[in-house]
Amino acid sequence: MNTNATLRPRPLGATGPSVFPLGLGCMGMSALYGESDRTESIATIHAALDAGVTLLDTGDFYGMGHNELLINEALRTAPAALRAQALTSVKFGALRTVEGGFTGYDGRPDAVKNFAAYSLQRLGTDHIDVYRIARVDPDVPVEETVGAIAELVEAGHVRHIGLSEVGAATLRRAAAVAPIADLQIEYSLISRGIEDEILPTARELGIGVTAYGVLSRGLISGHFTHDRELAPGDFRGMSPRFQGDNLHHNLNLVEQLRTVAERKGASVAQIAIAWVLSRGEDVVPLVGARRRDRLAEALGALEVSLEAADLLAIEAAVPVGAAAGERYPQAQMAHLDSER
Repeated sequence: MNTNATLRPRPLGATGPSVFPLGLGCMGMSALYGESDRTESIATIHAALDAGVTLLDTGDFYGMGHNELLINEALRTAPAALRAQALTSVKFGALRTVEGGFTGYDGRPDAVKNFAAYSLQRLGTDHIDVYRIARVDPDVPVEETVGAIAELVEAGHVRHIGLSEVGAATLRRAAAVAPIADLQIEYSLISRGIEDEILPTARELGIGVTAYGVLSRGLISGHFTHDRELAPGDFRGMSPRFQGDNLHHNLNLVEQLRTVAERKGASVAQIAIAWVLSRGEDVVPLVGARRRDRLAEALGALEVSLEAADLLAIEAAVPVGAAAGERYPQAQMAHLDSER
């Protein structure tokens, strides 16, 4: 397959907007990877928009609102034409402590509308393009949560409904309530669980996929090393795939992938992103670049052509299920409806 076909805009499902084939995940500019540079973050958002990127993904709990305010500033200071093309994808529902801990999720209809009101204020916009609960609230039927977002759509405060990290059965229940544009879920060479049931169900229902973690939080970027010291607050310090023998095993997979990348004249990150792009035009990878150089590298994946032989070589280097360790610590895995 030649992934240059992915230079075309991709639809977020049957009912969502068409977007640039790569989206920008903004989380790392505010949270979970240690300190970030505000000036560079804004410059990176501007560079993404200038390159044609349309989808900016955030969460109201990224830095306790910091990320939404950052996007607000970036959009306010961008040229009007670039500002007009930007679409916001917002996750809500996570409950936080002052110390930064996570204590659960709130999907009650009144809470949904409350979260949206605060996000609109921080973003400085009159609508959110795609709105989704970050994790299903186990105490609230998904139908009620989606119904509340549908009311926000009817009122003009939200344009499209999304979901995040839900399984096939929940996807069906939600889609029976209101049109769902896309499912945001982790999908990469070393996280392929959605291929068994979730992705086929999304396709059956006309729901797109926005894939996060396409470089597995930098693990398969080609830049992570065995001896790297993580900054305070970097959540990878607790991530199973970055621990001890797991890390050594996973980085050996990266070296196998590097051999394929070098034959293609591409970087490891570009090959990994190009592979996700090759999964279908209903899949939009989100790249979590915090700097302009990393963004430029990611955008280079759009120029990588993968033929059938290349795909076979990539999947031989990193076979299905080859990664060591779960994608989240056990306590966080318990919140994933997609893993049940």
